[in-house]
Amino acid sequence: MTTWNLNGCRRLVLMCNGDTCTDRHSNEVTVALRRALAANGLDPVVHTARTRCLGRCDDGCTVVVQSDNIWYREVTPEVAEQIVAEHLLLDQPVLSHVSFAMTPDGLN
Repeated sequence: MTTWNLNGCRRLVLMCNGDTCTDRHSNEVTVALRRALAANGLDPVVHTARTRCLGRCDDGCTVVVQSDNIWYREVTPEVAEQIVAEHLLLDQPVLSHVSFAMTPDGLN
């Protein structure tokens, strides 16, 4: 098993690979997101991790960007590329797919 060096990492992207999300093509989302990160030189500063169920099956395929605490719903490979291009490169969350974001009152 690989142990990644996380020194200098600025964000963590969690990609749900539970049963429902897998049925909704989470493997393709994972590949698209990781390719977009590599193509944009973000590998050293954005770490990705596939998870089991994140508990948002109705929203699947679910992706979470930490430390921003932005939860995305209905992520497709195309949306994954958009998350990289807009959120991770430009700090502009893809509002059309945000299901939860941190507010002073917690996630909403």
